[in-house]
Amino acid sequence: MIEFDTPTPPAEELPRRDIKMALLRGWRQTCPACGTGALYHKFLKVSDTCPACAEELHHQRADDAPPYFTMVIVGHVVIAGVLLLERNIAPPTWVHMALWLPLTVGLSLWLLPRVKGALVGLQWALRMHGFGGATDDPVPDPPTR
Repeated sequence: MIEFDTPTPPAEELPRRDIKMALLRGWRQTCPACGTGALYHKFLKVSDTCPACAEELHHQRADDAPPYFTMVIVGHVVIAGVLLLERNIAPPTWVHMALWLPLTVGLSLWLLPRVKGALVGLQWALRMHGFGGATDDPVPDPPTR
């Protein structure tokens, strides 16, 4: 007897996932599904599955978005600070270098995993890139040469 897999219902019929909660859980670097398991097993390496609830997380495709958003945020903060400091106090250049270079690096390293986690949470909540069942986007095979 041949058994067929039962089709997964379309995305419109699946229960809605709370986008805000998924973004917050991702920001906290926890699993967007349960909020308790660690999202990463290295600095920016997303775990294949959640250690707490076994939700598959390998579907995520954050790619270049987290560094882009991090640069936009850090750039706005640092440039605004530089302009305000220069306009109000006008310190020597070495003060700017001593203040803004470490702040830029530190803020970037602090924000990057949080922004990436929020984007993974958003992908999970919107059932993008394989997080949604039968309506998954197939991953194309790399071209052969």
